[in-house]
Amino acid sequence: MIKINPLMPVKAKITEIQKMTDIEKFVTINFQDPTDQTKFKYMPGQFIKLGVMGVGEAPISICTAQTEKTGLELCIRNAGRVTNAIHKLEVGDSVWVRGPYGNGFPMEDFVGKDLLLVAGGLGVAPIRGVLQYALNNRERFGKICLLYGVRNYDLMLYRDEILEHFKHGDSYDVKTYLSYEDETDKVFMGLQQDMNDRCIHGLVTKLFGLLDPQDANTVAILGGPPIMYRFTAMELDKLGVPPEQIFMTLERRMRCGVGQCGHCLVGTGKSIKYVCKDGPVFTQWDAINTKGMI
Repeated sequence: MIKINPLMPVKAKITEIQKMTDIEKFVTINFQDPTDQTKFKYMPGQFIKLGVMGVGEAPISICTAQTEKTGLELCIRNAGRVTNAIHKLEVGDSVWVRGPYGNGFPMEDFVGKDLLLVAGGLGVAPIRGVLQYALNNRERFGKICLLYGVRNYDLMLYRDEILEHFKHGDSYDVKTYLSYEDETDKVFMGLQQDMNDRCIHGLVTKLFGLLDPQDANTVAILGGPPIMYRFTAMELDKLGVPPEQIFMTLERRMRCGVGQCGHCLVGTGKSIKYVCKDGPVFTQWDAINTKGMI
């Protein structure tokens, strides 16, 4: 099958907008030409360049798994000139898409393994695609655990979905654990009171104390700020998960998305990588051997 040219801008239309927090919106876009929709193939962890005419482009993670359903789902934080312009758009407005870019998570390599998903804040966006992919192909994977850390209930992304997994995930073999930082958050205090073995106050790394040791069949998949990865890697080491089986997305470092601006350049000497071109998904082993990656 012929794939879409990732360098060629393709016109799309916004078909849905949902406000998730004061600075994040959930945006669904559809290609205007159905042929472009058919050609557009991607994997969880990849990203697109989303453009607004007369303003510019920004790299945005695709936050859903590919299915027969049309449209791309994006979580867009208002964090700059382009994303600010996107936040001002309405349903029916046009945008331009280039991509997909990046390597994504190697889901085929995870077949037959247990999945330990760890997300912090906005990092849950690319992790959502991994979880959807695994649930759409549930028989191909082992145990699935999701650890999600947020500051408070109001800043929780994909709130309804994640709470559904938290409360009812055991019925489809998905265990969800939640952590929250605001000790005055009454919603989370209620969740903790109901399920104190799945919800605790503190950083996401504190949730590892609720887990059993992991075996060699476990793959860890991380989404969040680089500082979270450093401490998460320590916890995973205690659980026995080796560095080559820890995968993380560094999409937050990207700016131009195509290796031109140098903003996402990491490493020194012979170990130099562009996050947008060589990633954004890397292993912990890559991080150990590339200075400044996390």
